[in-house]
Amino acid sequence: MAREIIKRLILSEKSSRLSALNQYFLEVDKDATKPQIRQAVEERFGVHVLAVRTVNVKGGLRTVRGTRRQVTETTWKRAIVEVKPGERIEIV
Repeated sequence: MAREIIKRLILSEKSSRLSALNQYFLEVDKDATKPQIRQAVEERFGVHVLAVRTVNVKGGLRTVRGTRRQVTETTWKRAIVEVKPGERIEIV
């Protein structure tokens, strides 16, 4: 179940800064609820989750480089998960 809910760990400059504050960005299933995300993170990474915040990221049009063609990006959901101090999610 955890593998169906959590798609990937998002690595960016902002997520690197927030990892020092025990907050991690995850791409999750669009239909996942906060309690389901909390349970999946605790099951998969073996940490205690304090808070879960979610953001629906709307896909839009973007131009393909070197062409006039436009493609539509898909809509996805991001979760910001705060874990208990002293615990970490290992980034591989």
